[in-house]
Amino acid sequence: MDTDLQVSVIVPVYSTAETLPELYRRLRQVLEGFSVTFEMIFVDDASLDGSFRILETLSQDDPRVVPVALKENVGQHRAIFVGLSCCRGEWAVVMDADLQDPPEVIPALLSRGQEGSDAVFVSRQGIHESYGRMLTSRVFKGFLHMLCGLEPGTGTFVAMSRPMVDRLLAMRGPYPYLPGMIHCTGLTVTSIPAPRSRRQAGKSSYSLLGRLRLAWRALSWVAAWKGRRLLGHRE
Repeated sequence: MDTDLQVSVIVPVYSTAETLPELYRRLRQVLEGFSVTFEMIFVDDASLDGSFRILETLSQDDPRVVPVALKENVGQHRAIFVGLSCCRGEWAVVMDADLQDPPEVIPALLSRGQEGSDAVFVSRQGIHESYGRMLTSRVFKGFLHMLCGLEPGTGTFVAMSRPMVDRLLAMRGPYPYLPGMIHCTGLTVTSIPAPRSRRQAGKSSYSLLGRLRLAWRALSWVAAWKGRRLLGHRE
């Protein structure tokens, strides 16, 4: 860890070339305005639209931009863990690349975390996708809430302390699911409400089958982790 680096922003990228310049501009404006030292790690998950070329151009103009290219598509959450494994900041912020997550919320996340929480989620507000997708998401996260306490409105927009990052990296498996894993660490977790915008360009990379597969893997991982902890306490 670079002790002089205060914040690492990790952004998994999959074919979001249209939004990357604006996301970079807003991130830089917010972080410079918050007066912190920072890096922006963009993990390109084998995009098909030239996203990595844009990231390379941004990094040539700003060394705080760290582009990471994956040779094959591994999925959003595995891409996030690639970013976490190389981030150097005291705090790590994970967010999407499609501008549905407003970068302007980052100072509030960090401020709440510095009050004593190891992870601060954004609790999504508003209608930001179709009712069908929002309903299935609520059902999935309702099951996760029963298993590990995850709040239904949370997603992957989250600020995490260095101890949380280190704990997550020690827990990772072949199919990580960041929000569920955070709630399994035993560290302090909270959330703040913030609006989530509708997608400004492109479409979600998650098909119905992909969403079902993600849900099954996440629920299986959390249930297995909880089961191992329960058996360990009984022995």
